[in-house]
Amino acid sequence: MLIVGWFQNFVTPIVMLAAIPLSLIGIVLGHWLLGAYFTATSMIGFIALAGVMVRNSVLLIDFIDIRLKDGVPLKQAIIEAGAVRTTPILLTAGAVVLGAVIILFDPIFQGLAISLMGGTITSTFLTLLVVPLIYFRLLRKKYKTNK
Repeated sequence: MLIVGWFQNFVTPIVMLAAIPLSLIGIVLGHWLLGAYFTATSMIGFIALAGVMVRNSVLLIDFIDIRLKDGVPLKQAIIEAGAVRTTPILLTAGAVVLGAVIILFDPIFQGLAISLMGGTITSTFLTLLVVPLIYFRLLRKKYKTNK
């Protein structure tokens, strides 16, 4: 509801929350590659990761909206958002992954670390591609861009 209030529409939060299922791909792959069970701490990692992924989406969409208010065409705003916001997003992802490496070999918190590492790596790259594409598809008629 906070995101709906901030962006004054219901479409933007749906686009932002699209990043959460993308993290499941990495979480499942990470557990499969390391031969680990999905545990309660894995679920805690998934929940924590959801916040990071939504933050990444907020960074992209907020920048796109700022550029659109400046009169920049939609395609250019999306490209600029990707170019400008990729570095902060990758720095956040790197910090999460490096922080999770410390607990990777702990028997209790291993699931948490695998969820954070696998989900962050795949979801970060998928978020940088999928979220701008979804946002473009939903807003292209409003801003009448050339295909």
